[in-house]
Amino acid sequence: MNKFANQVQIGVVYYPEHWDPSLWEEDVQLMKVTGVRVVRLAEFAWSRMESTPGVYHFEWLDQAIDLFHKYDIRVVLCTPTNTPPRWLTELRPDVLPRNADGTITYPGVRGHRCYNSESLRVYGSRIIEEMTQRYAHHPAVIGWQTDNEYWVIDCHCDACDNKFQEWVKRKYGTLEVVNREWGTVVWSGEYSDWSQVGVPYGGSRHQNPSYLLDFARFQWDSIEEFQRGQLDIIRRNCPSHFVTHNFHTYPQRLNLYQIGADLDFVSFDYYPNTAPDKQSTGPYSGALALDVTRGIKRRNFWIMEQLSGSPGCWFPTWRAPYPGFIRAFSWQAIAKGADTVVHFRWRTAATGAEQFWHGLIDPSNVPGRRFSEFAELCGEVNALSGKLQGTAPKHEAAILLSHEQLEALCIQPQVEGMDYYENVKDYHRALTKLGIGCDVIEWTQPLDGYKIVVAPSFYLLSEEAAASLERFAEAGGTVIVTSRSGVKHMNNQAVMLPLPGLLAECTGVRVEEYDPIGQDKHRVVNSEGRSFTCSQWCDILSLQGAEAIAWYDEDFYSGVPAVTVNSFGGGRVYYLGTHLEEAYLQELFEKEAKAHGMLMFPDLPEGVQIVVRSGKSAAYLFVLNLSRQPRQVILPASYHSVLYGKRRQETLSLEPYGVDVMELPALP
Repeated sequence: MNKFANQVQIGVVYYPEHWDPSLWEEDVQLMKVTGVRVVRLAEFAWSRMESTPGVYHFEWLDQAIDLFHKYDIRVVLCTPTNTPPRWLTELRPDVLPRNADGTITYPGVRGHRCYNSESLRVYGSRIIEEMTQRYAHHPAVIGWQTDNEYWVIDCHCDACDNKFQEWVKRKYGTLEVVNREWGTVVWSGEYSDWSQVGVPYGGSRHQNPSYLLDFARFQWDSIEEFQRGQLDIIRRNCPSHFVTHNFHTYPQRLNLYQIGADLDFVSFDYYPNTAPDKQSTGPYSGALALDVTRGIKRRNFWIMEQLSGSPGCWFPTWRAPYPGFIRAFSWQAIAKGADTVVHFRWRTAATGAEQFWHGLIDPSNVPGRRFSEFAELCGEVNALSGKLQGTAPKHEAAILLSHEQLEALCIQPQVEGMDYYENVKDYHRALTKLGIGCDVIEWTQPLDGYKIVVAPSFYLLSEEAAASLERFAEAGGTVIVTSRSGVKHMNNQAVMLPLPGLLAECTGVRVEEYDPIGQDKHRVVNSEGRSFTCSQWCDILSLQGAEAIAWYDEDFYSGVPAVTVNSFGGGRVYYLGTHLEEAYLQELFEKEAKAHGMLMFPDLPEGVQIVVRSGKSAAYLFVLNLSRQPRQVILPASYHSVLYGKRRQETLSLEPYGVDVMELPALP
């Protein structure tokens, strides 16, 4: 992989095709003086590079890339397949996706492309072939971004219909197996001929849940195949360049782990919310998104688009970033494992659909407060780049995330107010507020090196996944299992076992009945007699070897266990029969972290996050005040600030959106 991929640096997104060429060198000169080290180009520029079929115009891009090389700024190029030009959609209408109701997604926005369109693959491969051959040896070009912000589009075109049928044939072989694995006998839905197997026209979520889950899996495979065709060309022509993709807006129905597997590293487009009423939640949602991104490949990543001003355009414009906001959230991304942070965008668009998605400079072309803050950030990051290179977050707690659970629970929502990803946020936020570093990894990944593992709603469950949790607990780890676990087989059919199904032995409980309370609030009381609220779901548990540590305090199951712990091998398995408030989760996590001797920073003020990046010779403690109020943080010792070049005492005062980075001895 290119040596520049893991450098800690700041970049910008630039669209030379949007601006008069007379501005280009002035822009690049200012980037250089400011400390910008990398730019992303050509993301949506297909029509400018290929004006009509086979007629290419790369001279403008040559000129722009040469300018960046002149000023020693590196370039990431993008495959432009997110925005097929109008000549292509007119020439080959099969490029356009068809919705479940038969309507077509026409050009005019973006993402108007079906991943299974043969025409898109042919013409897309052709422009990528031209680009990669032309820039394979340009000294400024270091890597590529595939397409832009993949998402599941639920296309129902003829190509998708035919390919889905082929996919089902490959997976199941015979209609007899299809009918069994999908349970099509219900509602007289059995297939008698392969011609009857196709995409879910009409789009009703009331269709067969096993069928709908497989349709989602088919789409994940389609995107993987679409991207792999691009990767083959890039790696053949540009073997010294890295390849990434910019994921966005979690939760995604897209299987991030599957699509990320073929990439050198992944990237994320990070737009933390600037609204004052989001400040109690936004920094924690953002922390989760960054941990999810790092977990896709369990390694450092890039931010390919970072907020630089108020987003707007097709929705009302957000509040202006408060002073310090841009700098603080960029440092949060770096603390969480971003090696490069690319800001979107250099200058706010003066034309087109994104005119009010604000960049670092307004259309006036007069740099202002946001730009000054960005310049400060560039100077700080460039000063610390050498120290931070080769460091990464290393954690002993993990949350296991599954896109199959997410999709299955979207297909069949369990109760009003229960949201799989929002619940993951709650567990992650409780850990973050304790200063406990947490990885978020794919649910079937090895668990070596962790001490606490949270397994939220393993609604679909395989024998392999259950055995992995059992092995982890037997070896001394703490597992936290939640309600709605062990409900289904992987084919999305109900398990004919008492819940939690395959996890019954390690949890030591049986679900005798359940009460889906939704957004109602119930109380639970712990062994010390303190009450906590719960919501969503109440499993009514009987003990099968586990010990009760909290009980329901109302309704017909008052006094029945709500939370249990079971000794299993050398470890412990908790079962949370309901969704508990944050205060309870924090108590539980703090108790287990202390028992395992884990690094943590309890009693952090609201909005303050502490993250550690470590390497072979040193570790760095990031203290981030992601709030509009000044905060005081009590540290366990005094440390040397590498950001400010002075000793910091145990009591650290941080202004609104204040940041500090301190050096620690290398962690074991």
